[in-house]
Amino acid sequence: MDPRLPDTDLVIFDCDGVLVDSEELSCRCLAEAMVRAGIAMTTERALELFLGRSTAALLDYCRGVGQPLPANFVPDLAAQVRETFRSQLKPIAGIAAVLAQLRLPYCVASSSDLARVKFSLELTGLAASFGPRLYTAQMVRHGKPAPDLFLHAAGAMGAEPRRTLVIEDSVSGVTAAKAAGMKVWGFVGGTHYRLADGNALLRQVGADRIFAAMTDFWIKG
Repeated sequence: MDPRLPDTDLVIFDCDGVLVDSEELSCRCLAEAMVRAGIAMTTERALELFLGRSTAALLDYCRGVGQPLPANFVPDLAAQVRETFRSQLKPIAGIAAVLAQLRLPYCVASSSDLARVKFSLELTGLAASFGPRLYTAQMVRHGKPAPDLFLHAAGAMGAEPRRTLVIEDSVSGVTAAKAAGMKVWGFVGGTHYRLADGNALLRQVGADRIFAAMTDFWIKG
């Protein structure tokens, strides 16, 4: 038990935008790849459409606008993202200290595929903090904003949804956590929120608390 987090038995962290400052980098890569495939897209629009969403959501969008992606799109994008991450990805400032202080079980639940989550955590020195406690959209039928992934993670960790706290940065992630019957804190400290009012976005979909710096993780408010 951690007295600073009463009524909580498990903390679930999203990965992109919460553990690693990756959202703007990955959406920039995505926008560039879509333009090469002949689909109009900007980094800002990609963030609006796909922040916190899985590859399935991207494929559904492109089919919906009548511009299905070529067969090599996803592997080529993954390679571009890996190269960009290798040179530019950083952990969210202060996250290592938060993890070191947690006195509760915790894990990752991410819309990214497992290989990318592992790669991101290894690059940023966070892999040892989580070990095998990594859950991704590949493991469930429906990704965020459906509750499936968070319910799967909580079940695997042996925690009840009502006693689970989720840390999320996206509308789809907050929506998924609330649908799962969990408490959710919205984190808006990633660089992708430099020009957007993340506070208003996440509050609107039900975040129980909003904070913009990991140094404020333990501050009630």
